[in-house]
Amino acid sequence: MYWYEDEVKQLEKAHRLNREHPGVIFYGSSSIRLWNSLEDDFDYMKVTNLGFGGATLAACVWFFERIMISYKPKALVVYAGDNDLGDGRNPEEIFIFFQQLMVKVNQQFGVLPCYFISLKPSITRWQMADQFRYTNNLIESEIIKRDGNWKFIDIFKKMLDKEGQPNPILYDHDGLHLSEEGYRLWTSIVKEKLG
Repeated sequence: MYWYEDEVKQLEKAHRLNREHPGVIFYGSSSIRLWNSLEDDFDYMKVTNLGFGGATLAACVWFFERIMISYKPKALVVYAGDNDLGDGRNPEEIFIFFQQLMVKVNQQFGVLPCYFISLKPSITRWQMADQFRYTNNLIESEIIKRDGNWKFIDIFKKMLDKEGQPNPILYDHDGLHLSEEGYRLWTSIVKEKLG
């Protein structure tokens, strides 16, 4: 986890002013960190971006207390897990990390409205699409079973074209990260769930 240390330290420093009133925290990997239009996209509420590049769901659990210390958010939106699969972990491991994150969130914030954005399909990792679907299914089933403060936001299907492939217009040139069009789609889907 040492390779995340610089970015985590930056998050610890940069957001000290927001700790008391962060509004809705967006937490997770570079899909969150690179969401440069986040404040404009959700201009009707206060949002805080706590994404860090290359983050795995495992890293989000590992650094949770350090990054979240003394924050008092109104809600939490999480996107991570994509990189765990890319690093060779299996869906069951990612599911365990998700369960661990649920525990950490509960310990830190109590019953807070939480939203998990499903793992996205991507052009670069399309050969692993079945693993992505299976991981999403495990996490969504757990959220439904618990019927608590977590909600699942499914973006996977809406990022596919008519042929059932990742829609290229939604991706940056690397075929992994989102384009402006991709973030517009995410914004509309997330807004609908946040209400």
